[in-house]
Amino acid sequence: MPFIQHLVDMKLEQLALEQIVPALLDRGYYYVDSFLGDRVGRTVLDQVKQMHCDGLLNDGQLAGRGSGVSKRHIRGDKIAWVSGTERGAEAINFLLKLIDKLISLCIGRLGKNVIRERSKAMVACYPGNGAGYVKHVDNPNGDGRCVTCIYYLNKNWNAMEHGGVLRIFPEGKSYVADIEPLFDRLLLFWSDRRNPHEVQPSFATRYAITVWYFDSEERAEAKRRFKDSIASSQGGTTS
Repeated sequence: MPFIQHLVDMKLEQLALEQIVPALLDRGYYYVDSFLGDRVGRTVLDQVKQMHCDGLLNDGQLAGRGSGVSKRHIRGDKIAWVSGTERGAEAINFLLKLIDKLISLCIGRLGKNVIRERSKAMVACYPGNGAGYVKHVDNPNGDGRCVTCIYYLNKNWNAMEHGGVLRIFPEGKSYVADIEPLFDRLLLFWSDRRNPHEVQPSFATRYAITVWYFDSEERAEAKRRFKDSIASSQGGTTS
């Protein structure tokens, strides 16, 4: 078992140093196929499908309220937040630990960013009724999110028929990047304004798991701003 783990670690280190870091620094995104392998990937998919079947996925929320605009016109996914320690989420937990390991190997090589924590995993389903997510930026206001990682779980996906492409509009570039949500594909990209992106309408059930890794300094500053705003609002109500 230690020998197998050593081989896994070597593969991850090679992937991180030779592929992911150069790609993020050069064009801002990267994806790798066959990340977990068919057997483990199927197990993750089975656990996500079970969550969906059990009614654990709820409508995705918006950060702000758009007056007169239906939320479903902006994002039509159903989501659940998962730590990986829940019963029935063992394979999801394995996936998260592997992504954690991969990101840890990139730390110190991604410019000034210092990454020490991440979000819970967002398990998401677009139900296949033409739902998508309009063009947006994950972190437009400095909330600390630095790298977005999305793991796709869609067997036999045909983008021509099923849609559901994630289109990235790299800042300052004359091209777009179309990422099909193929089974066992892991996508990584900068979470800030460098990568506006959209999920095009999906016409088949589309599953993905997303985690965000935080830049420590920006995250701490965002928390300070939040605390200051709470203190200010409380002070305003008592004066």
